[in-house]
Amino acid sequence: MNLQNDLLLRAAKGETTERPPVWLMRQAGRILPQYRAIRERLSDFKELVKTPELAAEVTIQPVDELGVDAAIIFSDILVIPEAMGLDYLMEEKRGPLFPRTIQSDADVDALRTGEDAAAHLQYVYDALAHTKRALNGRVPLIGFCGAPWTILSYMVEGSGSKTFSKSKKLLYTRPELAHRLLDKITEASIAYLKHQVSSGADLVQLFDSWAGILSPEQYRTFALPYISKICTALAPLVPVTVFAKGAWFALPEMSDLNCRVIGIDWNTEPGQARQWIGPDKTLQGNLDPCALYAAPATIETAVRTMLDAFGPRYIANLGHGLYPDTPLDNVKCFVSAVKSHRYKA
Repeated sequence: MNLQNDLLLRAAKGETTERPPVWLMRQAGRILPQYRAIRERLSDFKELVKTPELAAEVTIQPVDELGVDAAIIFSDILVIPEAMGLDYLMEEKRGPLFPRTIQSDADVDALRTGEDAAAHLQYVYDALAHTKRALNGRVPLIGFCGAPWTILSYMVEGSGSKTFSKSKKLLYTRPELAHRLLDKITEASIAYLKHQVSSGADLVQLFDSWAGILSPEQYRTFALPYISKICTALAPLVPVTVFAKGAWFALPEMSDLNCRVIGIDWNTEPGQARQWIGPDKTLQGNLDPCALYAAPATIETAVRTMLDAFGPRYIANLGHGLYPDTPLDNVKCFVSAVKSHRYKA
């Protein structure tokens, strides 16, 4: 199917675009009244994730409401550990909670991986296919999963954490067990992402949400090799984006990843990121989500400054996901400011 708006794909591939494409991490969610209306009818968050027609509907809502240049499938990074055999709960105002965690060799041995795990995620593939049909070529559709280190951290901690001391303890005290778990997560993620592509995803993004809590040495040992393996497996199929929040120290090494796009957060200067990554990858990011609390004129100025700093070969986005209390009109201001920008010939 030919895309009516292929800006994102062209930018990801390094092709010339008349303006930067724009989308936002967590664009489908609580900032939209349409989303809240659907969510209030359901028993919990996971019911929405696991109902393909509704997941497709909320995936498309920001395309209609905000005018963004891409849709990203409505799902959660924690569907992978659940598919591997580790169930999770999503508690309102607290976040994810795993009643059972990974603590031993036997726990890792019991996990499904590869196609065995991916087969439990048919509801995601159905949501992608449904979304693809409903979009009818309007914009590209992004698939995603969590990066292996971030998934490991949830499976070992059992929830979010300020220190992730249980996960990091595993790296120091049982590195061989950590690597076995990371291998299993990686194989499951590769199979999962390949099914996402065959179900309609035009690009895929890896979210390494907890990258920044590792030291550079730990990141080189326990994160980058597994991200690299996923990138290499998916690169022949679709453009791959890697977003490792807080891992500015790893950007020079990320230049060697077999991916098209590197996302950066707001802690990294655009010029420094480009210097570290080099000219052969597209950059994505990096406005502080809190900037969208500011007055519209301030947002417009921040956007112009960001776009000028990045220049071409760039995808406009935030440096992290939208916060739920962000004013909708301010999000629209951000999108409009990006879409009004034109590159000089």
